[in-house]
Amino acid sequence: MKIVLHTYGSLGDLHPYIAIALELKARGHQAVIATAGFYRNKIEAAGLEFHPVRPDFPTDVEQQRELVRLIMDKQNGTEYVFRQAILPYVQETYADLMSAVRDADLLVTHPLSFAGTPVVEKTGIRWVSSILSPMSFLSAYDPPVVANFPSWLNLRILGPGFNGALIRLAKNQFSSWDEPLRQLRTQLGLSPLADSMFEGMNSPDLVLALFSEALATPQPDWPKQTCITGFTFYDRNGDTGLSPELASFLDAGDPPIVFTLGSSAVWVADKFYLESAKAALKLGYRAVLLVGNNNPSLPKELQSKDIGVFDYAPYSELFHRAAAIVHQGGVGTTAQVLRSGRPMLVVPFSNDQPDNAARITRLGVGRTIDRDRYTASRAAKELDRLLREPGYQAKAAEVGTKVRAENGVKVACDAIETQLKKDKNPTFHRVPASPV
Repeated sequence: MKIVLHTYGSLGDLHPYIAIALELKARGHQAVIATAGFYRNKIEAAGLEFHPVRPDFPTDVEQQRELVRLIMDKQNGTEYVFRQAILPYVQETYADLMSAVRDADLLVTHPLSFAGTPVVEKTGIRWVSSILSPMSFLSAYDPPVVANFPSWLNLRILGPGFNGALIRLAKNQFSSWDEPLRQLRTQLGLSPLADSMFEGMNSPDLVLALFSEALATPQPDWPKQTCITGFTFYDRNGDTGLSPELASFLDAGDPPIVFTLGSSAVWVADKFYLESAKAALKLGYRAVLLVGNNNPSLPKELQSKDIGVFDYAPYSELFHRAAAIVHQGGVGTTAQVLRSGRPMLVVPFSNDQPDNAARITRLGVGRTIDRDRYTASRAAKELDRLLREPGYQAKAAEVGTKVRAENGVKVACDAIETQLKKDKNPTFHRVPASPV
């Protein structure tokens, strides 16, 4: 059958769906990734079908950097994503996605697929929604850690009653952001939804939570139709594995500390890699710095045979060879570190990263430093604890065993195939918004 998977965002938002699409294709289905045209070459190189869906990303390097800077802003990054990067284009997204699902049997949506619900309502197509990180559930029982909240504010000790009221207040604020979506629904003759940006994004039949139970367990206020699959891993860049230079570096000495900022925060690294190199030298450890394609080289005083600077490496081939990993806390990177069984230091920027960092700390497999406080001395101090206290090593190894035993791709595809066996629902039932 034809299955369309719609996603938008960084590689952390794309890779889980490529993993699922490849398995669906191996099972004999026609899997189509519908996303920004920016990713066409990567998707087609993986042997998958591609359908462009607006909005696209800028092609100019400086415009890309500015976009990431706005998205990663601690105070306003999440608001920018909703109000500037996605929702103003929801009519174009809807038109492109309607084209993508023509003759399709099922649609899989990303948490930011705001056009997905209207497409389902207009077409009656079978629908599976998905969540990449636990924060998206906004649970009063497992409250999120938000980037612009004070670091001392611990909502977990306040209880679900207080947290539920706080989340409702937050949703009321968010409701002012979705005017483009309300306009689209009016133009399409669809009734307004009570909560179009949150519950409205959840399929009434199946919500795939594409993460491990090591990161979060089901809560009473999660959608009852949620299936936790485990992580769905993919990290290829064409056919490229470890570069010969990186492989040689790893073979030449003790396991290094790996420093990475994923595929987005790397664009706004500032002094992260400079301070990281200093921290590694201070500790007497070798280091691998994954700096992307647009970062300057280290100053001469920090250039050393023990500091390897590389643009990219597949995490699945690198992390298990590290002593520890320092990263930005994106859920895709976090998943790969958990699978590796190595302890981690998280330096969260924005969006779901602070929440992922808090979960890692509570799990006992890592520690956290605020992005604005990341210096060589602080990083060295935190890394010294991770590397010397056996509890972190033991817990990371234990969780790594659990994550490696999961098969998120299989569980997700089995659940999708179950939905494919169901009849289409020509009438899509949603609770309408109150007229008051």
